[in-house]
Parts: sequence; C-alpha cells; structure tokens
Amino acid sequence: MPASTTPLLVPPFRGFFLGRAVSLAGSSMTPVALALSVLGISGEAGDLGIVLAAQVIPQLVLTLVGGASADRFSRRGVLVVAGLGAGLTQGAVAAVLLTGHYSLPLVSGLVAAGGVLEAFASPALRGIVPELVGARDLQRANAVLSAAGNAARVLGPAAAGLMVAGAGGGWAIALDALSFVAAAGFFARLPRGTRVPASEARPLSGIRAGWEEFRSTPWIWSMTLSFGVINLVNVGPWQILGAMLTKGHDGEAAWGLVLSARALGTLVMSVVMYRLALRRPLRSGALAGALAALPLLALGCAAGTPALMTCAFVGALGFSLAGIAWDTALQQHVPGDVLLRVCSYDDLLSYAAIPAGQLLVGPAAAHLGGERVALLCGVIYVAAGLGPLAVRSVRDLSARTA
Repeated sequence: MPASTTPLLVPPFRGFFLGRAVSLAGSSMTPVALALSVLGISGEAGDLGIVLAAQVIPQLVLTLVGGASADRFSRRGVLVVAGLGAGLTQGAVAAVLLTGHYSLPLVSGLVAAGGVLEAFASPALRGIVPELVGARDLQRANAVLSAAGNAARVLGPAAAGLMVAGAGGGWAIALDALSFVAAAGFFARLPRGTRVPASEARPLSGIRAGWEEFRSTPWIWSMTLSFGVINLVNVGPWQILGAMLTKGHDGEAAWGLVLSARALGTLVMSVVMYRLALRRPLRSGALAGALAALPLLALGCAAGTPALMTCAFVGALGFSLAGIAWDTALQQHVPGDVLLRVCSYDDLLSYAAIPAGQLLVGPAAAHLGGERVALLCGVIYVAAGLGPLAVRSVRDLSARTA
C-alpha cells in the first residue's frame, strides 16, 4: 500500500518527537546505571530485585487509573506534570547516590514514585499521537517514535556503562532527570486543545466504560490475550535462558552480540515501517510477529552464536513490525474518548504475565532442562502469535487512511 508523503516532522508532531527523543535518550541509561550502582553499593542481588519490583508493581496496579485519567484530562497536561514529577524523583535518586546516602527503602520509595508517574504517562504518550497527526500518517509517526526508542536502546546502555565506570551511576541518572524536565518543556508547547472531550464521569465509571469497549471488540481482546501468552513464554525465558545457555555454549561475550543483533533488527524495521504502509495491519502483524519466536527455537535447538544472532535479528524485525501495527490499529479504530482506557486494559493484561514467566522459568529449566524449556516456549509463542488470525475481525481489519 503506498505510504503517505505528507511531511511528518513539522509542528506539532515535531515538538512531541523531540520531547520523546530527549526523554528516551536519558531513560535508556538508567536501567544499567541503577543496576550497577545498587549492586556496587549493597553487593546484594536481592536489593536490585526489590528496586526493580518497586518500579513495576505501581505501574501494573495503577495502569487502569492512569488510562482513565489520561482520557478524562488534557493529555498534554498529564505529560507535562508526569515529566516534571519524574525529573524530581530521578533527581532525588541521583542525589542519594552521589552523596553516598544510599538506603534501600529510600531508593525503592523514590523508584516506586517514578513507577506511579509512569502509569499515568504511558497511556497519554500513546493517546496523544492521533491528536498530532492524521489517520493516514499514524503508522509513520509510530515508526519514527519506535526508531528513536530503538536507537536509544542501542546506544544508551553502552553510554551508561562508560559513565558509571568513569564518574558513577548517579551522574547518568541525573542526566535522565534533566531529560524528563527538558521533555516536559517540549510537551508544554504542544497545542492546548485536545480532540478528546473532558469526561465528567467518576474514575470507576470511566474504567468500566473502557472495559465495555475492550470486551465488546473481538480484535482487541483476542490480540491482547495473545500478547499475554507471548509475554509469559518469552520475556522471562529469553532474559534468563538466553543469557544462561549462550554463556554456557560460547561465553559471556556471545550474549552481548546476540542482544546487539536483536536491537539492530528492531531499529531496521522501525525505519522500514516509515515507508511501508500495511493494508491489513493486524494480519500482517500476527504473521510477522510469529517470527519473533525464532530466537527461542534457536536456543532450544542449541544453535551456535552466528545462527542465534541471525534468528535474533530476523525475530526482532517481526517483533517491531507487530508492535507498530498494533499501536496504529488501536489509534485508528478505537474511539478517542475511550482510547487510553482500552490501551490500559491492553497493557495490564499483556504485561501481568511477565513476572509469572520470570518466576516459573527457573524451576521449569531445573526440571526439564533449559533447552527443552526454550524450545517449548518457542512453540507456544508461534501458536499464540498466530492464534488471533482465527478471529475474522483480526484478519480483515483495514488501515484507515482518512
């Protein structure tokens, strides 16, 4: 399908893109800097687990409230407040680390506050895009945003590692704090008006309205259930078994090479999707997304590093295409006044399975063997990825061009 040729990086989308690019550049350094700082100070892996959980749990718990709030209030306002708040919490974490006053409860509390803000910011970031570009340009806009995020994920961790080694993790997190504030400045210049009318409903009523829209739309709930199963069998097994099996076969450096190949694949597809328009986004996304099971299947077959890198690259191409197609379909076809509440249910039901997969993969590998578990997870991934194609509305959903 011919891609739109309308200039994209013009106001107001240009300001939003610059804000996201700045924020992503800073945030890409924080996971590495925080992990190395906590481990370097406390020496306890359990402390790091607590800190990471403190960020994720508030996001899951408050996802529905965040979606309802972003549908009820100005999305620009939500992003500005959340950005300034995140700058404050990240700045406080940086100050704690730089002044040598590390305390597990204090750092966990500050990280949890950041997780609360993320629960409100995430839906608004997805929902504001349709206000800034036309329906025909949504896929290109999502591709550009995805490319910025993937580029940050390629460069950010390496930059963070160098900064931690040279100056300490606190400075990397301080840069992240500044990036949030700078992003809030860009977001504050977005148009005041929003096409989503302010709702007078109470938050619980808004959440129920989002649920009604979610459950009554087969293509939405079937895809979300698919993502939930995929996250269960992919995130934990890939993070844990990938590192364990690759290190066991070819050493520690091999895992880094595999991750680099995967990051490169997501970046390449983000660029391709800027020019490639999909007539049937969900059908194409499901078919391409099934390719993302290749790395798990390769692990299960004890593939060497070159083969695993190839599978990781190809799988990332499919994974990136599926993600961009899904975001675009939601933005084009879900009514604007309930979009973010529907996205919140999508996030909650998709991501809630991740901790379960992370907890189950270790015992399963001990009982069955790591390679068998990886192979089984890969097979389930393919079945879950292709399963929604049995739903007619998934197969037939068309891209909206006006």
